[in-house]
Amino acid sequence: MGKLMLGVIDATTYKSEMSDLTLQRSIAAVPFAGRYRLIDFVLSNMVNSGIESVAIFPKYQYRSLMDHLGSGKNWDLNRKRDGLFFFPSPDLPISHIGSFQHFQQHIDYFLRSTQKYALICNSYTVCNIDYEEVLRRHITNGCDITRVCYRGKSLDMFILETSLLLDLIANQQRNQYRSIVDVVSDEGNGLTVCDYEYDGYVAVIDSIERYFHHSLELLQPDVWKQLFLKGRPIYTKVKDEPPTKYTSYACVHNAMVANGCIIEGEIENSIISRAVKIGKGTVVRSSIIMQKSQIGDHCHLEYVIVDKDARIGDGIKLIGTPNQPIVIRKGTIQGALMKS
Repeated sequence: MGKLMLGVIDATTYKSEMSDLTLQRSIAAVPFAGRYRLIDFVLSNMVNSGIESVAIFPKYQYRSLMDHLGSGKNWDLNRKRDGLFFFPSPDLPISHIGSFQHFQQHIDYFLRSTQKYALICNSYTVCNIDYEEVLRRHITNGCDITRVCYRGKSLDMFILETSLLLDLIANQQRNQYRSIVDVVSDEGNGLTVCDYEYDGYVAVIDSIERYFHHSLELLQPDVWKQLFLKGRPIYTKVKDEPPTKYTSYACVHNAMVANGCIIEGEIENSIISRAVKIGKGTVVRSSIIMQKSQIGDHCHLEYVIVDKDARIGDGIKLIGTPNQPIVIRKGTIQGALMKS
């Protein structure tokens, strides 16, 4: 049934609570779980559900996202027919009025599509959901719009007929609907909106606090198993890295460590991305260290998020809290430059 659906990823959302991690990238491109980006989860869910045509609508800072997605090959979306489509809209300011206006700028994509149904999702909800099951329920119940919910709260995932979506886009000014969220919020429009309650693992990443909490939550085996399911893999951009090197000084407890790292210090309850270097005598606890970052010797990091390509000099002590982790922004330097 997935072939009946058109996948639409609304990557236009800006969350000010995530600004420390989105200064140079969109929220869709924020790294998660050591080797993934947030968009990998919704994109993989679509592919695993049989969807063969996916359109991504970003709004700002989308270079990193484009680099990550490429031609869509890693998601088997580099096809002659259908496949992955990327529709940035540089003419729209950060505060443009809504995703329907963005869709209108690329209306030919929707007009040329042959799929009867459209699935619209945000780019920052982490789960492993079967959209074919949602579509079956949608058809069985005879709904105009089906809204996916978790514990009674909308996950901003919607299924509707493509013809209805085209009508909503065409009449957005008259109806004053800026997005599909506005449509389902209007109880007086005569449309039948049904809820599909999803009971699997869900993480909505819309703030630094939630990003930090849900990231470290993955260190619990029962949580990991709910998200990374056999037969429904999460795909991402493939990067060939050598195995991680652990020196005689290294000590690792309950951590997720990606390939290509050099570990000389102590790591506990933390997530370490690719090609990270942890110096001698350094202690990293309950922290997230992103790709290619370097931590010097004799440092102490606790409740810290170190973004990609950041460098922390020798002897630096950074201690945050679970509710307010310290964020070291992408590409920045803390303390003295490290020794070569």
